[in-house]
Amino acid sequence: MRDVTPEPGSYNAEGTTWRLRPIMLPLKYLGAYPQTLQDKVRKLIADDQLGVYLADRYPHRHAVQSDRALYQYTTDLKQEFLRVAPAIDKVMYDAKLDVLRHALGLHTAISRVQGGKLKAKKEIRVASLFKEAAPEFLRMIVVHELAHLKESDHNKAFYRLCEFMQPGYHQIEFDLRIYLTQRELSRGSSDSSDSSIK
Repeated sequence: MRDVTPEPGSYNAEGTTWRLRPIMLPLKYLGAYPQTLQDKVRKLIADDQLGVYLADRYPHRHAVQSDRALYQYTTDLKQEFLRVAPAIDKVMYDAKLDVLRHALGLHTAISRVQGGKLKAKKEIRVASLFKEAAPEFLRMIVVHELAHLKESDHNKAFYRLCEFMQPGYHQIEFDLRIYLTQRELSRGSSDSSDSSIK
């Protein structure tokens, strides 16, 4: 449950209706951002405008709904920007990726012995929640995972590569974190309303 207090003068003539505002609502997806940005997001939440902000900026949903389509989408981006990077063997949506542990996408290299040789298969997994997201958010996750083919660490070269593959990468990443916050707030309010129905 959110920590809320009534704003002064926010009740009706009968004194029964309170408009509530969040007090230092923890924004776990935005914790690394400056306090001023977090405060702006808290204000959007308090004014019930977070969803409106996202809908205005990202009104469309992408059509990449199957693992096959995601593989094609990813390999097309790789071909356009990272031709010399290692090949990708598998790309799929993964319902088991845990957003709470910050795993929105995952890149792995699985080593296997084939015919006396050690072969590494590269895989990219994208959290299934992105099936219903804006195309910019899906691209941001895929770009992020593709960048790991060239740069294993989150360093300046890594983020330069992300920005090269998706101009405006940093703003989209910030907005993606707002999207995750909105999604969690929406689920939290529906969970609390559903909990009374048995």
